[in-house]
Amino acid sequence: MILGIKELPRLIKEKKLIEGLSERELENPEGSGFDLRMGEVYELEGYGYLGLEERETPKSSLVAKYDSKKVASYIFEPGKYYLIKTVEKVNLPIDIAGIIFPRTTLFRSGLALFNGIVNTGYQGELTFGLCNLGKSNIKVDMGARVVHITFHEVRGEGSQYRGQWQGGRVTTEGRETQI
Repeated sequence: MILGIKELPRLIKEKKLIEGLSERELENPEGSGFDLRMGEVYELEGYGYLGLEERETPKSSLVAKYDSKKVASYIFEPGKYYLIKTVEKVNLPIDIAGIIFPRTTLFRSGLALFNGIVNTGYQGELTFGLCNLGKSNIKVDMGARVVHITFHEVRGEGSQYRGQWQGGRVTTEGRETQI
């Protein structure tokens, strides 16, 4: 069951479900969840490995960061793959999961979002893949709303997320054993 916008403010106050929401989302949410903003952009380079027991992601370089005191933009080039991180942090209890959807302006502009479920018990900023599949440069303001998150009750409870991405980490720091 999707949790509605009448239930979500209570969860924000009682459980800090989301930290750092914009005033717009707090005062006038749209739809059945909240829009989240682009806070950081990373470019990837180098080697990656996903094995049975170990993994290593390509190295990432922070190339743009949101600053509420100044307007800044980032240009997504055609054919390039990036990682983006949200301004907001989520704090999911073990009975609520989040599902991410791209805002339609992304795909209307040729930008494809790569995302997954936000597991129960996850805490931290959210990181997604973003690729410009179009033929034009696309300029996006830092802090622009780029994804929509809905929250879903997990019947019978989930379990605490124990993965290595807890806390909003973007990439590995070399080869590591999977949990």
